[in-house]
Amino acid sequence: METKVTRVTQMPGIVAPGNDEACLVQIYGPMLGKKFVLEKDETSIGRGDNCEIVLELDNVSRRHCSLLQKPDGVFLRDNGSTNGTYLNNVEIRGETPLRSGDLIKVGGAIFKFLFGGELGSIEAQYHEEIYRLTIIDGLTQVYNKRYLLEFLDREMARCARHGRALSLVLLDIDHFKKINDTYGHLAGDYVLRELASALKSRIRKEECFARYGGEEFALVLPETGHENTVFLADKLRKIIEQHQFVFEGKHIPVTFSAGVADLEGSHDNALAFIKAADARLYEAKRRGRNQVVGA
Repeated sequence: METKVTRVTQMPGIVAPGNDEACLVQIYGPMLGKKFVLEKDETSIGRGDNCEIVLELDNVSRRHCSLLQKPDGVFLRDNGSTNGTYLNNVEIRGETPLRSGDLIKVGGAIFKFLFGGELGSIEAQYHEEIYRLTIIDGLTQVYNKRYLLEFLDREMARCARHGRALSLVLLDIDHFKKINDTYGHLAGDYVLRELASALKSRIRKEECFARYGGEEFALVLPETGHENTVFLADKLRKIIEQHQFVFEGKHIPVTFSAGVADLEGSHDNALAFIKAADARLYEAKRRGRNQVVGA
């Protein structure tokens, strides 16, 4: 009997799904956008060449974890990995059942598990997920730099046309390298996710909160005004300063510095606007960090 192997489809090619098809879509990591259809009873993920899904990352074990297809559903199992397997940001023990939409973190990669009971439903989810990959940061689940620049271009043109205010906050986590060096890179990832989650819930739908890169985030505030923007940025700073960041039982002190800039006539493109906010951010760090500079 011929043994089935896991098919790998890379964007933009799409494999037509079958009934009750289960798959993983990598939403963060070295194979961003790839779809892995789960066809075997056991699909292993790891650094070893004998795994169905091979991740060549230092923080991934040779046979890190497995997905098991059983009559009562699909289950995720950690295979005694060094750095652990995380389901929706919680480390798993033994076998854990999966639901469509679950996020699986293996080392420095994140997969989204999708399961379709009706023909075509999973492909619709896949199309939607591929679209999200173009605008959402996989690790923090907030907007990415590409979307930020598009949003800024659009809002700059609109506000300039109607003579309305537009403000930009650029914030950077203080001493982030020290966090990675002291608590490990998994803790650093946790801090990025937790900070993004804590701030995202306080952002209005007409505003844009995005990961600009590394440990930097940006917040775009249309029609808010300078004083209100500085006040909000400082309020968010205090929220993070008081937030409990706890990773594997260890409390991690986290603060950020921020710079605020307002749209001016000399800002002829998004990068010029960002550069103005970045200069204020640099000044906040020069003054001792954990503060907001707006002028």
